[in-house]
Amino acid sequence: MEFVDYYKILGVNKQATPKEIKSAYRKLARTLHPDLNPNDKDANRKFQQINEANEVLSDPEKRKKYDRYGKDWQHAEEFQKAGQSSGHTANSRWQNAGDEDLGDFSDFFKSMFGETGRTQDSRQPKYRGRDLQAELHLELIDAYKTHQQTLTVNGKAIRITIPAGIEDGQTIKIAGHGMPGTRGGPAGDLYITFIITLNPEFKRLNNDLYVSRDLDLYTAVLGGEIHIQTLSGEVKLKVSPLTQNGTRVRLKGKGFPLYKKEGEYGDLFITYQVKLPTHLSERQKELFKELSSLSS
Repeated sequence: MEFVDYYKILGVNKQATPKEIKSAYRKLARTLHPDLNPNDKDANRKFQQINEANEVLSDPEKRKKYDRYGKDWQHAEEFQKAGQSSGHTANSRWQNAGDEDLGDFSDFFKSMFGETGRTQDSRQPKYRGRDLQAELHLELIDAYKTHQQTLTVNGKAIRITIPAGIEDGQTIKIAGHGMPGTRGGPAGDLYITFIITLNPEFKRLNNDLYVSRDLDLYTAVLGGEIHIQTLSGEVKLKVSPLTQNGTRVRLKGKGFPLYKKEGEYGDLFITYQVKLPTHLSERQKELFKELSSLSS
C-alpha cells in the first residue's frame, strides 16, 4: 500500500489544530460534494480522499497512530504485540526505529508472521475497514419530512431513509458502508453529518419555527382574517382588533417535527409587522384628520 499524505490532501500542515482540520475539510467538502459534481469522476475521487483523511486526522488516537506509523497505522497494535512477544532484540529495534520509513516495520512484521501474513497458529488476522465521514446538505423543507435519498459512496449507490426532524450538524451512522475490510475483515461504517441550509423565511430553534408576517394598518386596527403559509400548508388565522406592531402569536403544533417521534411537533410563532400605507388619497387624508380630531 502506497503512503497517502492525509495532511497534503486537506491542505494543512502536521501542526494543524483540530479546528483547522475541520475547517479545511468542510471547505473542500462543499466544493467537491458529488451532488455538485455529479459527472466529475475526479471530484468524486477527491471527495472520497478528503473523507478518508478527515476520518483519520479528526480522531486524536487515529491521528497519533498515523503520525507514528504512516501507511501502516491501522496495524499498529499488531506491530506492538509482535514486538513484545519477540523479546529484547525485537523491542530494541522497535524503539530505535522512531519515525523512520515504515518499510522496516513491514519487513519486521513479515519476519514475525511470514510472507503470507499468517500467525504462528496459522490464522490470518482480519482487519476492519476504515470509517468514512461525509456531509449531506438539506433544505429546511427536506428535513421537515421523512424521505429517502440515494448516495454514492466508493462508487456504490446506497439508499438511506432520512427521518423527519433531523438537526443541523447531527450525525448518523450507516453500518457497513465504510471502506472494505482486509483479509475478510468487516467493512467500516459511514458517518453522515447533516447540514441544514438556512431558510430565508422560517427560522428554526430546536423544534419551534419563527416567522414574520406583514399586517396592513386597517386589519391591525379593525381586526380580520389572514392566510399564513406554514411548512405543512396554508392556514387561516384570525387577527384581533387593535393588534400592535411586534405582536407575537403561537400556532400550536405547526412547528418542526420531533426527531423519531411520529406525530409530535413544535410550535410556529408569528410576529406581526404592521405596515403603514405609503400613499393616501385626499379623501383618506380627510378621514384620518377627522379621526385625529375625534381622538383629541
